[in-house]
Amino acid sequence: MNSAIAGVLLLVVAGITNGSFTLPMKFTREWAWENTWLVWTIWALVIFPPLMTLLTVPHLHGIYSTVPVTITLIVAACGAGWGISQVFFGLAVDSAGIALAFSIILGIAAAVGALFPLIRFHADQIFTPSGLYVLAGVALVIIGVGICAKAGRKREAALGQSVDPNKASMMRGVIYCVISGVGSALVNIGFTSGSQLANAAEQAGAAKQWAPNAIWLPLMVAGGIPNLLYCIYLIRKNRTGNRFSRPRTSGYVLLAGIMGVFWFGSTLLYGIAAGKMGSLGTVVGWPLFMSLIVITASIWGVLTGEWRGTGKRPLQIMYGGVAVLILAIVVLSRAS
Repeated sequence: MNSAIAGVLLLVVAGITNGSFTLPMKFTREWAWENTWLVWTIWALVIFPPLMTLLTVPHLHGIYSTVPVTITLIVAACGAGWGISQVFFGLAVDSAGIALAFSIILGIAAAVGALFPLIRFHADQIFTPSGLYVLAGVALVIIGVGICAKAGRKREAALGQSVDPNKASMMRGVIYCVISGVGSALVNIGFTSGSQLANAAEQAGAAKQWAPNAIWLPLMVAGGIPNLLYCIYLIRKNRTGNRFSRPRTSGYVLLAGIMGVFWFGSTLLYGIAAGKMGSLGTVVGWPLFMSLIVITASIWGVLTGEWRGTGKRPLQIMYGGVAVLILAIVVLSRAS
């Protein structure tokens, strides 16, 4: 099988997995959001990255000592920035609503996450056929997400879930969205910037598909710190710590663990897929990944009844947005 095609197929699996990772939260009803997110953070960002890296990358200490420390620090800083962006994501949803927040955040994340490595590392390919396919694909991703956002706004209006104008400033919400969108793109920027770590891991004996774990380790662990601090802050503020001891909630730890497996597993698959898609792997793969996440989340929203009672029009608009995202996937696939 052609390597690029294999990469796209792996991205499909990664996107479906990532777009599905929050499903177990529908069954942790006795916990507040911060309870579930805290346990998910421990699984996905504190336990799994070190465990997988230790199992798949030999001579780990030697790898980090041979690569310039600035590379590791840049990767960790990108991870910390992504972790902070999750805080602003929550503030953005509170201020601007779910639909608008998702559209701005994912649109910016797809654009910045793809264009930064294209300009920074492959500027000579911007006006080649591959580069033009990337630009067209990113534009389609932004349009598709925007259409899905419009559908989401109509859904919120139909269900009476519009944002309370007295609760928060819409302009402030847009600013939060921009910060969160740029921060979300830092995952791909950090991954691209840490290529020397993956190369060193491969030279130290790691299999090619597992070498990127040397990048994910500092990126994810650093990203876990702001997530942990924010969840602890919310638990103290909302006094929800006692929910951990409620009856019938012991299985929630396992559900949060499943979330962690889905999320971190999708991240590993993204790294493997990007490596199979050639020199523009992270440039093409990132917006592809974002598109597939939106498509999957949209489908799950329909299947789990989130659009029930909204009428046909919002769903028709949402399906139109999904169609544009599928077109974006086709175009981006051509770039690889």
